[in-house]
Amino acid sequence: MGINQRIFLPFLIVLTLLSAGQAFSRPYDELLASGYLRVGVYENFPPYSFKNVEGEAVGIDVDIAQHIADEMGLELDLFWMLPDEDLADDLRNYLWRGHVLDHEHKHERLSGKKVADVMLRVPYDRNFNYARGYIGEGVFAYENDLIVMMMPYQRETWKLALNTDRLEAARTLAVFQYHPIGVEMETVPAFMLTSVFNGNLRSQVHHFRSPAQAFQAMVEGEVSAMMAIRGELEWLLAQEASESLKMGETTFPAMGKQHWDIGIAVREADRQLGYHIEGILEPLVMSGDIASIFERYGVTWEVPAFYDF
Repeated sequence: MGINQRIFLPFLIVLTLLSAGQAFSRPYDELLASGYLRVGVYENFPPYSFKNVEGEAVGIDVDIAQHIADEMGLELDLFWMLPDEDLADDLRNYLWRGHVLDHEHKHERLSGKKVADVMLRVPYDRNFNYARGYIGEGVFAYENDLIVMMMPYQRETWKLALNTDRLEAARTLAVFQYHPIGVEMETVPAFMLTSVFNGNLRSQVHHFRSPAQAFQAMVEGEVSAMMAIRGELEWLLAQEASESLKMGETTFPAMGKQHWDIGIAVREADRQLGYHIEGILEPLVMSGDIASIFERYGVTWEVPAFYDF
Protein backbone atom coordinates (compact mmCIF):
# COMPACT_ATOMS: atom_id res chain seq x y z
CA MET A 1 0.00 0.00 0.00
CA GLY A 2 1.43 3.39 -1.00
CA ILE A 3 1.97 6.18 1.50
CA ASN A 4 -0.95 8.22 0.17
CA GLN A 5 -3.28 5.25 0.61
CA ARG A 6 -2.00 4.62 4.15
CA ILE A 7 -2.54 8.27 5.06
CA PHE A 8 -5.98 8.74 3.55
CA LEU A 9 -7.58 5.31 3.96
CA PRO A 10 -8.40 5.77 7.68
CA PHE A 11 -9.79 9.22 6.88
CA LEU A 12 -12.01 7.84 4.10
CA ILE A 13 -13.19 4.99 6.31
CA VAL A 14 -14.25 7.44 9.02
CA LEU A 15 -16.07 9.64 6.52
CA THR A 16 -17.87 6.61 5.12
CA LEU A 17 -18.93 5.42 8.57
CA LEU A 18 -20.11 8.87 9.58
CA SER A 19 -22.10 9.31 6.39
CA ALA A 20 -23.66 5.87 6.71
CA GLY A 21 -24.66 6.47 10.31
CA GLN A 22 -26.06 9.97 9.90
CA ALA A 23 -29.82 10.31 10.30
CA PHE A 24 -31.96 11.77 7.57
CA SER A 25 -31.75 15.56 7.50
CA ARG A 26 -34.91 17.33 6.32
CA PRO A 27 -34.17 19.99 3.70
CA TYR A 28 -35.27 23.43 4.89
CA ASP A 29 -38.14 23.72 2.39
CA GLU A 30 -39.37 20.25 3.33
CA LEU A 31 -39.24 21.16 7.01
CA LEU A 32 -41.40 24.23 6.42
CA ALA A 33 -43.83 22.24 4.28
CA SER A 34 -44.17 19.58 6.98
CA GLY A 35 -45.93 22.03 9.27
CA TYR A 36 -43.92 21.16 12.38
CA LEU A 37 -40.56 21.84 14.02
CA ARG A 38 -39.04 19.08 16.16
CA VAL A 39 -37.09 20.63 19.04
CA GLY A 40 -34.92 18.58 21.39
CA VAL A 41 -35.26 19.44 25.09
CA TYR A 42 -34.07 17.50 28.14
CA GLU A 43 -36.66 15.43 29.95
CA ASN A 44 -37.50 16.10 33.60
CA PHE A 45 -35.13 19.06 33.84
CA PRO A 46 -36.95 21.83 35.76
CA PRO A 47 -37.07 24.77 35.34
CA TYR A 48 -35.98 24.31 31.73
CA SER A 49 -38.11 21.47 30.37
CA PHE A 50 -40.47 19.22 32.32
CA LYS A 51 -44.12 18.25 32.72
CA ASN A 52 -46.26 19.82 35.42
CA VAL A 53 -48.75 17.96 37.60
CA GLU A 54 -51.35 18.25 34.83
CA GLY A 55 -48.97 16.55 32.43
CA GLU A 56 -48.39 19.71 30.38
CA ALA A 57 -44.97 20.46 28.93
CA VAL A 58 -43.60 23.58 30.61
CA GLY A 59 -40.27 25.27 31.30
CA ILE A 60 -37.97 27.96 30.01
CA ASP A 61 -36.72 25.94 27.04
CA VAL A 62 -40.25 24.73 26.24
CA ASP A 63 -41.41 28.36 26.10
CA ILE A 64 -38.42 29.31 23.94
CA ALA A 65 -39.11 26.37 21.63
CA GLN A 66 -42.77 27.42 21.36
CA HIS A 67 -41.73 30.98 20.50
CA ILE A 68 -39.42 29.73 17.74
CA ALA A 69 -42.14 27.48 16.27
CA ASP A 70 -44.73 30.27 16.44
CA GLU A 71 -42.43 32.72 14.67
CA MET A 72 -41.83 30.14 11.94
CA GLY A 73 -45.55 29.44 11.61
CA LEU A 74 -45.06 25.79 12.60
CA GLU A 75 -46.46 23.41 15.18
CA LEU A 76 -44.04 22.51 17.96
CA ASP A 77 -43.08 18.84 18.22
CA LEU A 78 -41.14 18.44 21.45
CA PHE A 79 -38.50 15.71 21.38
CA TRP A 80 -37.73 14.69 24.97
CA MET A 81 -34.09 13.73 25.47
CA LEU A 82 -32.44 11.70 28.23
CA PRO A 83 -28.85 12.81 28.91
CA ASP A 84 -26.14 10.29 28.12
CA GLU A 85 -22.59 10.25 29.51
CA ASP A 86 -21.47 13.45 27.78
CA LEU A 87 -22.50 16.14 25.31
CA ALA A 88 -20.99 14.33 22.33
CA ASP A 89 -23.25 11.35 23.05
CA ASP A 90 -26.33 13.58 23.28
CA LEU A 91 -25.55 15.30 19.99
CA ARG A 92 -25.05 11.94 18.32
CA ASN A 93 -28.14 10.31 19.80
CA TYR A 94 -30.59 13.14 19.33
CA LEU A 95 -29.34 15.34 16.52
CA TRP A 96 -27.34 13.62 13.80
CA ARG A 97 -27.49 9.82 14.14
CA GLY A 98 -30.39 8.82 16.35
CA HIS A 99 -30.41 6.65 19.45
CA VAL A 100 -29.43 2.99 19.09
CA LEU A 101 -32.42 2.02 21.24
CA ASP A 102 -34.93 3.87 19.05
CA HIS A 103 -36.92 1.10 17.38
CA GLU A 104 -40.17 3.05 17.23
CA HIS A 105 -39.14 4.99 14.11
CA LYS A 106 -37.45 2.24 12.11
CA HIS A 107 -39.81 3.00 9.22
CA GLU A 108 -38.29 6.46 8.73
CA ARG A 109 -35.86 7.02 5.90
CA LEU A 110 -32.15 6.19 5.89
CA SER A 111 -31.13 5.76 9.52
CA GLY A 112 -34.58 4.74 10.75
CA LYS A 113 -33.98 6.86 13.88
CA LYS A 114 -35.85 9.87 15.19
CA VAL A 115 -33.73 13.00 15.60
CA ALA A 116 -34.45 16.63 16.45
CA ASP A 117 -34.31 19.45 13.92
CA VAL A 118 -32.66 21.61 16.58
CA MET A 119 -31.43 21.01 20.13
CA LEU A 120 -31.73 23.55 22.93
CA ARG A 121 -29.62 23.89 26.10
CA VAL A 122 -26.36 23.04 24.35
CA PRO A 123 -23.23 24.48 26.01
CA TYR A 124 -21.79 26.92 23.49
CA ASP A 125 -18.16 25.87 23.09
CA ARG A 126 -16.34 26.59 19.85
CA ASN A 127 -13.37 24.52 21.01
CA PHE A 128 -15.69 21.51 21.29
CA ASN A 129 -17.28 22.24 17.93
CA TYR A 130 -13.89 22.27 16.23
CA ALA A 131 -12.16 19.57 18.29
CA ARG A 132 -10.00 17.13 16.38
CA GLY A 133 -9.44 13.49 17.20
CA TYR A 134 -6.73 11.02 16.16
CA ILE A 135 -8.03 8.32 13.81
CA GLY A 136 -4.77 6.51 13.04
CA GLU A 137 -1.86 6.59 10.61
CA GLY A 138 -1.00 10.14 11.65
CA VAL A 139 -4.41 11.45 10.55
CA PHE A 140 -6.63 13.75 12.59
CA ALA A 141 -10.27 14.50 11.75
CA TYR A 142 -12.79 16.89 13.22
CA GLU A 143 -14.84 14.94 15.75
CA ASN A 144 -17.91 17.16 15.79
CA ASP A 145 -18.10 18.40 12.21
CA LEU A 146 -21.63 17.05 11.73
CA ILE A 147 -23.13 19.64 14.09
CA VAL A 148 -22.98 23.41 14.49
CA MET A 149 -23.32 25.22 17.81
CA MET A 150 -25.03 28.59 17.43
CA MET A 151 -26.98 31.38 19.12
CA PRO A 152 -26.01 31.59 22.80
CA TYR A 153 -29.14 32.69 24.66
CA GLN A 154 -28.19 32.36 28.34
CA ARG A 155 -25.19 32.36 30.64
CA GLU A 156 -25.28 29.61 33.27
CA THR A 157 -23.19 29.27 36.41
CA TRP A 158 -22.59 27.01 39.41
CA LYS A 159 -23.98 28.35 42.68
CA LEU A 160 -24.55 27.42 46.31
CA ALA A 161 -27.81 27.44 48.23
CA LEU A 162 -27.75 27.55 52.04
CA ASN A 163 -30.02 26.60 54.90
CA THR A 164 -29.19 29.56 57.14
CA ASP A 165 -30.64 27.79 60.18
CA ARG A 166 -27.60 25.53 59.92
CA LEU A 167 -25.05 27.71 58.10
CA GLU A 168 -25.39 31.50 57.88
CA ALA A 169 -22.73 32.03 55.22
CA ALA A 170 -20.11 30.16 53.23
CA ARG A 171 -17.37 32.59 52.23
CA THR A 172 -15.05 29.77 51.20
CA LEU A 173 -15.48 26.08 50.50
CA ALA A 174 -13.30 25.31 53.53
CA VAL A 175 -16.39 25.66 55.73
CA PHE A 176 -17.59 22.35 54.31
CA GLN A 177 -14.95 20.54 56.30
CA TYR A 178 -17.43 21.00 59.15
CA HIS A 179 -20.82 21.21 57.41
CA PRO A 180 -22.43 18.62 55.12
CA ILE A 181 -23.21 19.69 51.55
CA GLY A 182 -25.44 18.01 48.97
CA VAL A 183 -24.70 17.51 45.27
CA GLU A 184 -26.19 15.57 42.39
CA MET A 185 -24.13 12.44 41.81
CA GLU A 186 -21.65 12.31 38.92
CA THR A 187 -21.68 16.07 38.31
CA VAL A 188 -18.89 18.65 38.25
CA PRO A 189 -19.64 19.80 41.84
CA ALA A 190 -19.55 16.18 43.02
CA PHE A 191 -16.10 15.61 41.55
CA MET A 192 -14.75 19.00 42.58
CA LEU A 193 -15.90 18.90 46.20
CA THR A 194 -14.50 15.41 46.78
CA SER A 195 -11.08 16.40 45.43
CA VAL A 196 -10.34 19.94 46.74
CA PHE A 197 -8.34 20.47 49.93
CA ASN A 198 -6.64 17.11 49.39
CA GLY A 199 -9.97 15.35 49.69
CA ASN A 200 -10.69 16.71 53.18
CA LEU A 201 -14.30 17.53 52.27
CA ARG A 202 -15.08 14.05 50.98
CA SER A 203 -16.79 12.79 54.13
CA GLN A 204 -19.09 15.82 54.18
CA VAL A 205 -20.25 15.52 50.56
CA HIS A 206 -23.64 13.81 50.28
CA HIS A 207 -24.59 12.49 46.84
CA PHE A 208 -28.19 12.51 45.58
CA ARG A 209 -29.89 11.31 42.43
CA SER A 210 -31.21 14.77 41.56
CA PRO A 211 -30.92 18.42 42.65
CA ALA A 212 -34.51 18.17 43.95
CA GLN A 213 -33.49 15.38 46.33
CA ALA A 214 -30.45 17.34 47.50
CA PHE A 215 -32.66 20.38 48.04
CA GLN A 216 -35.16 18.39 50.11
CA ALA A 217 -32.28 17.10 52.24
CA MET A 218 -31.23 20.73 52.82
CA VAL A 219 -34.79 21.72 53.76
CA GLU A 220 -34.92 18.86 56.27
CA GLY A 221 -31.50 19.72 57.74
CA GLU A 222 -29.67 16.63 56.54
CA VAL A 223 -27.20 18.92 54.75
CA SER A 224 -26.41 22.59 55.39
CA ALA A 225 -26.04 23.57 51.74
CA MET A 226 -26.13 22.26 48.20
CA MET A 227 -24.41 23.08 44.92
CA ALA A 228 -26.05 23.01 41.49
CA ILE A 229 -26.56 25.26 38.49
CA ARG A 230 -28.15 28.60 39.35
CA GLY A 231 -31.34 28.05 37.36
CA GLU A 232 -32.14 24.84 39.21
CA LEU A 233 -31.42 26.42 42.60
CA GLU A 234 -33.49 29.54 41.94
CA TRP A 235 -36.40 27.39 40.76
CA LEU A 236 -36.23 25.17 43.86
CA LEU A 237 -35.97 28.17 46.18
CA ALA A 238 -39.00 29.75 44.50
CA GLN A 239 -41.05 26.59 45.13
CA GLU A 240 -40.16 26.44 48.84
CA ALA A 241 -40.33 30.18 49.65
CA SER A 242 -38.61 29.84 53.03
CA GLU A 243 -36.76 32.75 54.67
CA SER A 244 -34.11 30.37 55.99
CA LEU A 245 -33.12 29.23 52.49
CA LYS A 246 -31.05 31.52 50.28
CA MET A 247 -28.44 31.65 47.54
CA GLY A 248 -24.78 31.75 48.60
CA GLU A 249 -22.17 34.14 47.21
CA THR A 250 -19.17 31.81 47.24
CA THR A 251 -17.01 31.49 44.12
CA PHE A 252 -15.24 28.28 43.19
CA PRO A 253 -11.73 28.87 41.79
CA ALA A 254 -10.94 25.14 42.02
CA MET A 255 -13.77 24.41 39.61
CA GLY A 256 -12.05 25.94 36.59
CA LYS A 257 -15.05 26.87 34.44
CA GLN A 258 -17.70 28.36 36.71
CA HIS A 259 -19.71 30.08 33.95
CA TRP A 260 -20.64 29.00 30.44
CA ASP A 261 -22.97 30.08 27.64
CA ILE A 262 -25.99 28.02 26.59
CA GLY A 263 -27.10 27.94 22.96
CA ILE A 264 -28.60 25.76 20.24
CA ALA A 265 -27.21 23.09 17.92
CA VAL A 266 -28.26 22.01 14.43
CA ARG A 267 -26.78 19.60 11.94
CA GLU A 268 -24.10 21.00 9.65
CA ALA A 269 -26.45 20.34 6.72
CA ASP A 270 -29.14 22.46 8.40
CA ARG A 271 -27.30 25.74 8.78
CA GLN A 272 -30.14 27.57 7.02
CA LEU A 273 -32.51 26.49 9.79
CA GLY A 274 -29.95 27.55 12.38
CA TYR A 275 -29.63 31.01 10.82
CA HIS A 276 -33.43 31.38 10.79
CA ILE A 277 -33.66 30.48 14.48
CA GLU A 278 -30.76 32.83 15.19
CA GLY A 279 -32.75 35.61 13.53
CA ILE A 280 -35.68 34.85 15.86
CA LEU A 281 -33.75 34.61 19.14
CA GLU A 282 -31.06 37.24 18.69
CA PRO A 283 -33.45 40.24 18.99
CA LEU A 284 -34.83 38.77 22.24
CA VAL A 285 -31.32 38.40 23.64
CA MET A 286 -29.98 41.75 22.43
CA SER A 287 -32.99 43.61 23.85
CA GLY A 288 -33.09 41.58 27.05
CA ASP A 289 -36.75 40.72 26.42
CA ILE A 290 -35.89 37.03 26.80
CA ALA A 291 -35.55 37.69 30.55
CA SER A 292 -39.35 37.69 30.86
CA ILE A 293 -39.42 33.99 29.93
CA PHE A 294 -36.96 33.20 32.72
CA GLU A 295 -38.88 35.35 35.21
CA ARG A 296 -41.97 33.14 34.78
CA TYR A 297 -40.02 30.41 36.56
CA GLY A 298 -38.26 32.56 39.16
CA VAL A 299 -34.91 32.37 37.34
CA THR A 300 -32.44 35.20 36.74
CA TRP A 301 -31.42 35.62 33.10
CA GLU A 302 -27.81 36.62 32.46
CA VAL A 303 -26.48 37.92 29.16
CA PRO A 304 -24.24 35.34 27.46
CA ALA A 305 -20.54 36.25 27.56
CA PHE A 306 -20.53 35.81 23.76
CA TYR A 307 -22.16 39.22 23.39
CA ASP A 308 -19.87 41.00 25.87
CA PHE A 309 -22.14 44.03 26.27
